[in-house]
Amino acid sequence: MDLTKLRAWWWHRQGLDGSLATAEPAAVLLRTGWARSVGGANPYLSLIARAGTARAGADAAVAGLEIYELPSARGCTYVLPSDHFGLGLQVGKAAPEGEARTLEKLGVTRQEIDMLCTAVLGVLDAGRPLDPAKLKDALGDQVRNLGEEGRKRGQTTTLPAALGLLQAAGEIRRVPTNGRLDQQRYAYVRWSAPTTELSDAAARTELARLYFQWTGPATLGHFRWFSAFSVANAKAAVADLGLVDVGDGLLALPELVKEFETYEAPMKPSYALLAGIDALLLLRRDLPSLVDAPDAGIPIPGENQRIGNIADLPDHAIVDRGRLVGLWQYDVEGGELVWWLFSGAKPDKSLREAIQRTQAFVRDDIGDARSFSLDSPKSRAPRLEALRSGRPLARLHGASSVEHSLSCILCFVPFTTSLTG
Repeated sequence: MDLTKLRAWWWHRQGLDGSLATAEPAAVLLRTGWARSVGGANPYLSLIARAGTARAGADAAVAGLEIYELPSARGCTYVLPSDHFGLGLQVGKAAPEGEARTLEKLGVTRQEIDMLCTAVLGVLDAGRPLDPAKLKDALGDQVRNLGEEGRKRGQTTTLPAALGLLQAAGEIRRVPTNGRLDQQRYAYVRWSAPTTELSDAAARTELARLYFQWTGPATLGHFRWFSAFSVANAKAAVADLGLVDVGDGLLALPELVKEFETYEAPMKPSYALLAGIDALLLLRRDLPSLVDAPDAGIPIPGENQRIGNIADLPDHAIVDRGRLVGLWQYDVEGGELVWWLFSGAKPDKSLREAIQRTQAFVRDDIGDARSFSLDSPKSRAPRLEALRSGRPLARLHGASSVEHSLSCILCFVPFTTSLTG
């Protein structure tokens, strides 16, 4: 398999080649897949990298329910286009049952949870969005405190489990209190979500079809990671798609095989600065496939790991035609991007321009580029300090020219929230 061509094809299917310039947010997500959201900047960075969408445009699409953050694949929250609301909810609906089972171990019966769900719907029938504190006040003793044992199991009260079940059922939705996708402050409102009218088996097949459109070629294992389907359900989901093995166990939809075979990777560098959980990386969650062999052995500063041995990036990504060539973080206090390149990449004019564009977007439009909800300028500070004390490469200053650079090295911030939760 020609890795240069394969990576460029993944990059092309993800619309990072300019083919989605000026596309509406919903159209971007329809073509490239759902944008993982963990209270960080990924949805905004995904849209700006592919279509040049400003935050106001993304927020307007959320307000108009053209796109929305919903629990979907694996029960995780993704930003979905409206055409996929019903499908996303359907394929992820089983995940909240795990919380219900945890509550059962704490002495909470399913009948009690169901009664609380009914009570929540009654409180929200007034039509006003209510945040969790106001919901708890309105529900009173119907919400049970689970004490120290519950806290150890991550369930301090019975309310979160009820809210999770109702969201998965499409009966309520979370409303971001400030309209933004990168801050986890929510209220809840009644909702009647669209449905697919598909059986669960047919919904799994539809998800598989979309997945291989978004990213293929990919392996069955890649698809299982994304979907969390069992081996049997994953095999059944792809059985009628006619997937073609194009080499190394990589499967592609038959209608894309010829296009892939005749595809030619661009000769000139084309850079994109992405979130560390961008769909290009996370749909397959296979970082080694995006890293050249000489770069795979690069040690992670401050960690006993190397680039080629990790599953998830602790920083945001710089890619060139699908190849991971470096990483970046944002320094809020300095108003600047701090970036680092692997040995084979060069900070040419096109890269500096890409950095300047992303820096301006983060600084002027979204204010920060958090990786996840608990990421903050304070928690990032030690890693930024480690970055600045390393081998000098380049650092682009706030409002100054892209030609002005100082020292920079890779900064790693460990994830403190699970990518699968």
